[in-house]
Amino acid sequence: MADPAALAALARLLDVMHRLRAPGGCPWDREQTPETLRPYVIEEAYEVVDAIDAGDPAALRDELGDLLLQVVFQAEIASETQRFDVAAVASAIADKLERRHPHVFGDVRVEDADEVVRNWKAIKARERAEKAGLPEAPPGVLHGVPRNLPALTRAQQVGSRLGHVGFDWPGPEAVLAKLDEERAELGAALAAGDRAAAARELGDLLLTATSMARHLGVEAEMALRDATARLACRVERVETAVRGLGLALGELDDAERDRLWNAAKADEV
Repeated sequence: MADPAALAALARLLDVMHRLRAPGGCPWDREQTPETLRPYVIEEAYEVVDAIDAGDPAALRDELGDLLLQVVFQAEIASETQRFDVAAVASAIADKLERRHPHVFGDVRVEDADEVVRNWKAIKARERAEKAGLPEAPPGVLHGVPRNLPALTRAQQVGSRLGHVGFDWPGPEAVLAKLDEERAELGAALAAGDRAAAARELGDLLLTATSMARHLGVEAEMALRDATARLACRVERVETAVRGLGLALGELDDAERDRLWNAAKADEV
């Protein structure tokens, strides 16, 4: 059973949100719509990820609260026009979890986590078909992949869907060969001075890179975030070294810049 203290805290949050939106509440909160809140949903989700990456439990608690607020905010707005309320949101996800875990809430037996994932995907496909009013197959293999996902994440999900119907490379070595091919095509477009073609080839190169991530079992979005974080750390170490020399970053010559950069890279754990 749910913790009574947790239920009481959630009820308090709902009451606070209702008061903010009610007549006499907060003017800013009362002006918001589902559309105006879109950037906050995305921002708060990324801040949750940052807190997880930082390994900071207090920050994670706070950021999860901010993300929960966005769920409650959207549900409160919807309830004002009788579209749905937070109870419907909670019931829908609880129902979905029960449907997709028949090995816990039903009599299905599974051997391992891989079989759980296979069952989950099969159940999800049936749900998409039923929602579309079709007897078996969904409208298309890419149906339901959100258009507003970050580009790398959406590309990887599209690749995963295609991989399940045979549109895929046999392994990472084959993807690596495709990366080489796309890089050569990008080089040819650059050599021809065709910037539009170069932009298309760059897109193909990035798209293929997400397939490599999938074959390696990593998230392309997180791999790029981690790489960017490593880059930022190197830059900070170089900046520290440059300040020690009494210089600015832009005052370094090529040789000194390379030396400091390589030293910063060597310091990585």
